[in-house]
Amino acid sequence: MTKPAADLALVNPATLRIGLVSISDRAATGTYEDQGIPALQTWLKSALTSPFEAITRLIPDERQTIEATLISLVDDDKCHLVLTTGGTGPARRDVTPEATLAIGTREMPGFGEQMRQISLAYVPTAILSRQVAVLRETHDHAALIMNLPGQPKAIKETLDGIFAAVPYCIDLIGGPYIETDEAICKAFRPKSAMRPSPSRLETT
Repeated sequence: MTKPAADLALVNPATLRIGLVSISDRAATGTYEDQGIPALQTWLKSALTSPFEAITRLIPDERQTIEATLISLVDDDKCHLVLTTGGTGPARRDVTPEATLAIGTREMPGFGEQMRQISLAYVPTAILSRQVAVLRETHDHAALIMNLPGQPKAIKETLDGIFAAVPYCIDLIGGPYIETDEAICKAFRPKSAMRPSPSRLETT
């Protein structure tokens, strides 16, 4: 559940806030049940061991709506990470990358490149994907925004392959320290950026 803007000061700064945005005309109108957000939630719950809060949005393939949603999640809800699913192909209604680039302050091209490489190991049509990642920065906050595929299986495959780099990126832009279940995804950081985990501190 989204907290009102007035309550954001009460949020634990150690809690990762993640915006989950499913972009689909048919799901937004109830033609079929959205599968993107549940797939994202399932993966995050299995992979993250540090506290996080998910803020969800289900919206149509409308560029202005996508832009406004991403801006609100970062600027108003203070999300540190925003994951979108859907709308990244070559169809005329697929405008998620354009909306993401429009509201970003800096592009992170390595994520898009790697996501396509991961998907190409499974399907040749991955080359049609136009997924991007950006930072959105304000004077007192920053977030990483990434476009993910629309299918649950592809969402899992992509997150399995790229998320190891996300925690350190969040460190560098001033977000909370993220820890993961190494059996699912081992977060990579330089040794100088690592912190003792709470579990290890309790046993020493």
